Amino acid sequence: MESYDLLVIGGGINGAGIARDAAGRGLSVLLCEKDDLAAHTSSASTKLIHGGLRYLEYYEFSLVRKALQERELLLDAAPHIMWPLRFVMPHDADQRPAWLIRCGLFLYDHLARRKRLPGSERVKLAQHVAGQPLKARYSSGFVYSDGWVQDARLVVLNAMDAAERGAHIVTRTACTGARRDGKHWLCTLQDEHGITRDVRAAAVVNAAGPWVQQLLGSTIAAPASKAIRLVKGSHIIVKKLFDHPYAYIFQNPDKRIIFAIPYEQDFTLIGTTDVEYHDAPERVSIDQNEVAYLCQMSNRYFGQQISAADVIATYSGVRPLLDDANDNAAGVTRDYALELDSDGAPLLSVFGGKITTYRKLAEQAVDQLCAALGKPARGWTAGATLPGGDLPGGDFDRFLRQLQSAKPWLPAALATRLARAYGSRVHAVLGQAQQLSDLGQAVQPGLYEAELRYLVDHEWATTADDVLWRRSKLRLHLPEAAHGAVTAWLADYRSRQAR
Repeated sequence: MESYDLLVIGGGINGAGIARDAAGRGLSVLLCEKDDLAAHTSSASTKLIHGGLRYLEYYEFSLVRKALQERELLLDAAPHIMWPLRFVMPHDADQRPAWLIRCGLFLYDHLARRKRLPGSERVKLAQHVAGQPLKARYSSGFVYSDGWVQDARLVVLNAMDAAERGAHIVTRTACTGARRDGKHWLCTLQDEHGITRDVRAAAVVNAAGPWVQQLLGSTIAAPASKAIRLVKGSHIIVKKLFDHPYAYIFQNPDKRIIFAIPYEQDFTLIGTTDVEYHDAPERVSIDQNEVAYLCQMSNRYFGQQISAADVIATYSGVRPLLDDANDNAAGVTRDYALELDSDGAPLLSVFGGKITTYRKLAEQAVDQLCAALGKPARGWTAGATLPGGDLPGGDFDRFLRQLQSAKPWLPAALATRLARAYGSRVHAVLGQAQQLSDLGQAVQPGLYEAELRYLVDHEWATTADDVLWRRSKLRLHLPEAAHGAVTAWLADYRSRQAR
């Protein structure tokens, strides 16, 4: 029977982060995920690395400070998939007063040290490029800094780093049973084909996100003193409403905020909603009321009006928020809690959390696990880059220029996309290619066999959605036929591998 120090259940950002941290401290780790990496909540975020400006209104100063500290670390860890973004907040006199916004932004600028992000400022929108798409009634506003992340790729890179440090990562494999047996856990794993295997682990991590309580109540049958609250967040994608690099944060009459963000060169991403959710997390989807709400909030600020007919794509996720008994879904804390059950072999459950604080959550989780297992080892991730993030000086633009100089045969748009997705690992994708034809067949425009092989062999991609939606956003740029073409190529590649 296979034996590990740690079995991590859940391949979202928290599970992948914990597996990475633990493997880097010398623990033997197995991570199992019932679907794809980042298949659910972790690929359905607003794609921001941020402190959470609005959380200041709920007096979450400690959470905001922690998130702002992590924001700086993450921007350094993977400059290919994370980068600074400036946000414009048009001032609406009917909402929060200007003095309150100035106070909030002052705190936001100073709660944690900033190395690479400029501070906030007040601007006259008539004289600012970001004022042009807005209605004329918005004459002034505020600009501040946060960060952007390719969220699903962040999960994959953590899993890759974990694997390169010795962890075993198995996707499409659920944990269907777990029981304590003396000083160990005996666990049963079942893959998508129904094949089961038993493994032994000294400790188990329940990082199942929206399923954390379900896992405790059935598979593990262990008590918990914490609870989660499921809140649905939905987003819409429309053709771009503006042509500049700034994002927007809009205040709304219901006291919520939404973001409008430049997305994938040709689009605008608008979200998110906060709706109590009581159905199965895997069935989550946007509803007509959410679409109407997001269009209405966009139309309140932008001169160009949109409706449901303009929506090109949508996505929704269920956020497993730590239940703090707040009556307002938007006000539920985004902080997290770790619960260590050491009544026998250790069990650590993760409740809540957000992408920006995943590294700190993982560090604290592994600190507790190492202590419980009697294997003390210091944390190491605070200054470590993620796979592909070791760009010279952390300068993506310089790296891209170097790539284009070294590979002049790469079309500019393809070079930029590959550099953004893979960073320094782009050379593993391109291999020894000396011309475009060396990358193999173009399965779809701009998507070559060399990249597909890399995604299968190194990033656990097995379906078209893994490729076209999570590890890239090519689904937005390619025709409907792309899904079938990639599915067919993947099936053929698996067949050839099996021979």
